[in-house]
Amino acid sequence: MEKLTSRKNPVIQHLRRLASDSGYRNEQGEYVLDGVKLLREAMAFGGRVGCVLWPGEPEFPVPGADIYTAPKDLVEYASPLKNSPGPVFTVAIPAQTVPETLEKVIVLENVQDPGNVGTVIRTANALGMDAVLLTGSCASLYGAKTARAAMGALFRQCVLELSLADTLALLKQNGLKLYGAALSDRAADVRDTDLTKCAVAVGSEGQGLSRELLDACDGEVIIPMQPGSESLNAAVAAAILMWELAK
Repeated sequence: MEKLTSRKNPVIQHLRRLASDSGYRNEQGEYVLDGVKLLREAMAFGGRVGCVLWPGEPEFPVPGADIYTAPKDLVEYASPLKNSPGPVFTVAIPAQTVPETLEKVIVLENVQDPGNVGTVIRTANALGMDAVLLTGSCASLYGAKTARAAMGALFRQCVLELSLADTLALLKQNGLKLYGAALSDRAADVRDTDLTKCAVAVGSEGQGLSRELLDACDGEVIIPMQPGSESLNAAVAAAILMWELAK
């Protein structure tokens, strides 16, 4: 175990860059997280932990990881969080693996808010989705805010980042219908739609789904709301749609 004392230490700089630079994350093949709960989740569900920076003495062993300790203020500097509880640690980015069975899938297109993307992943895991597919300009999957919002679900939920063409091809290969959540005259009440063995796509709050994706859909669905209601944010809309998918 090595004690770190300087902000210029390569380990500290590495952690900070992982949190802020998606290109660097991809190059290094790992991302950064913070907190005892997420560290235990990573260890329990097969996350490969690379290094751990503890504020003071380690609370428990992390087999196979490089262990460091530092004063609390230095751990907070290295962390992607404000007022970090620590420890700060890295986890290897897993290879994308398609499940053998795909029957319940949520697709996010151009959802750029990391909190929404992370919340959808967490909800998908809770409701038993086979996969979450991210396409277009979605928030970085392994960015600190996305990973934090997912609250450990990244270790348990299949999430794939695909081009739109590859997304459509994957759904077709598995015989899944695709419905797009849309505010249109063509959209059917989601409660009256048979969502057996299908995928539902949700777009950004501001723009909705792209014309290209909508044109590829087998149908459109809408979540009925009271007149005059504001549109739901992407994570809430996705949660309702996944509830219907899970029935």
